[in-house]
Amino acid sequence: MLGVTCGASPLPFNVLPLMIGPIHADLGWSFALISAGVTVLGVIGALMAPLFGAAADHIGVRRVALWSLAAFGIGFGAFYFLPANPAGYIACWAALGLIAIGSSPVTWSRAISMWFDRRRGLALAIMLMGTSLSALIVPQIAQRAIEAGGWRAGFPALAVLPLLVALPVALLWFREPRPEERPPGVTDASGALWGLTLGQAVRSYRFWVLITSILLIAFAYGGAHIHMVQIVAMHGVTPKVAAGVMGLVAIGILSGRLIVGFLFDRLWAPGVAFPALLLPAFACLLLMGTGTSLTWLMLAGYLLGVAAGTEADVIAFLAAKYFGMAHFGRIYGMLYMPFGVGSAISPILYGAVRDATGRYDAMLMAAMLLFATGGALLLTLGRYPRSAEQGVS
Repeated sequence: MLGVTCGASPLPFNVLPLMIGPIHADLGWSFALISAGVTVLGVIGALMAPLFGAAADHIGVRRVALWSLAAFGIGFGAFYFLPANPAGYIACWAALGLIAIGSSPVTWSRAISMWFDRRRGLALAIMLMGTSLSALIVPQIAQRAIEAGGWRAGFPALAVLPLLVALPVALLWFREPRPEERPPGVTDASGALWGLTLGQAVRSYRFWVLITSILLIAFAYGGAHIHMVQIVAMHGVTPKVAAGVMGLVAIGILSGRLIVGFLFDRLWAPGVAFPALLLPAFACLLLMGTGTSLTWLMLAGYLLGVAAGTEADVIAFLAAKYFGMAHFGRIYGMLYMPFGVGSAISPILYGAVRDATGRYDAMLMAAMLLFATGGALLLTLGRYPRSAEQGVS
């Protein structure tokens, strides 16, 4: 959980919403250009995810995750020296993407799925609570750092989290289970890990249903999160109150994740995910226009958080359930690609709509449809396989 909190998946996405305005005021760049930083990070990280996942399968999660966590902390702190030109700005985010994805749920999820079977949904939810903690903590630290030393000061202030919090704890206590510690549902009758190869998974219709669903939902949510402060500010609230709405997003991620994870262990997961992903479609409706009351804006932030919590749980849980653990890292890495790419491109789309129209309404309307369609696709996945042979079919 601490590794996820302080890793490359939530931390940059929770600090940039507070920096978009100050960077725009300082350097005069467009909202789309500023958003492109996390786009480049996300796309390159997504492309690297299968490689980091394969490395976790081959040499273990501990080595991959801890080295990547350290590299991410050092690299992110060095962003204090970001050059004041667009090419250098983008290049720095690209470099971070090459080294940081190993500190994301791509690696940590494999370890959790190896330790748990019957309560895997809840265990993954607790691990992924790290994104909620990040959403609660990071904006507060970033806001104080920006007030004290400008937007550049936010980067080293937050680099403390991976380097001095998560890394020491993981070095002391984090490991994968030994073969005799693995729960029965993770292994076959011989005690070996069961599961499809990446090639077998790719030939399954379920793989492509998941790819499509994940991509649609990521397109809908990623930009809404990055631009949330700006979207809320258009309804006449102060930047400080808008930052508070980000806290409601975090609470939505937290509560939605725990509820969804609990239900995943007891009910058919796609049937749980579909109604949960309809809630953020309603949130987009609330965020459109101007003059919406603060109460409704807070509800919208909460419901969008539920979407983020649901999607992250869906990827890890369904990858383990439908494809097994033998090659989980490779398969999860491939499924993480549309999540990373969609979440990364989405902020540019939101920013471009804002630059072109002065509002976000057109993109929010599209997001409503994307949430509903992405959730409905999950209903086609069918029952869980109970063995490698069933998984192949």
